[in-house]
Amino acid sequence: MQKAKTHKVQVSNKRASFDYEFLEEYDAGIVLAGTEIKSLRNGKASLQDAYCYFSGGELYVKGMNIATYFWGSWNSHEPARDRKLLLNKRELRHLAQAVKQKGLTIIAVRCYIAENGFAKMHIALAKGKKEYDKRASIKEKDIRREMERE
Repeated sequence: MQKAKTHKVQVSNKRASFDYEFLEEYDAGIVLAGTEIKSLRNGKASLQDAYCYFSGGELYVKGMNIATYFWGSWNSHEPARDRKLLLNKRELRHLAQAVKQKGLTIIAVRCYIAENGFAKMHIALAKGKKEYDKRASIKEKDIRREMERE
């Protein structure tokens, strides 16, 4: 039996690294319903304003938009619903304690299809950057670009 084709689908939140400083990073599974996985495999998703929150001891992602599947029928999914993330208990406890600190949040960085065909989300415990930090990171990026040109 042949292996299924690996999909190189990656939906990323490019703005996250500019607005936040990542302290810790995790890979979590996503609980998807029906046609969401088909739409995600087509790359029809957005993590623009996605963030994670705790509800009842479980971690959810809010603001992730997976477009409705074109060939879906009456049982198509809701595009902007909250989706549950799957982490082990130790990681969930650690993140819950960290989020209680002022200024820390959990940000969705990218969503991808793993080798085994499951949808995964790369999340990060992050601290918001101040305006002068953003300017410093732009300056570093420009210096790095100039060094590569020479």
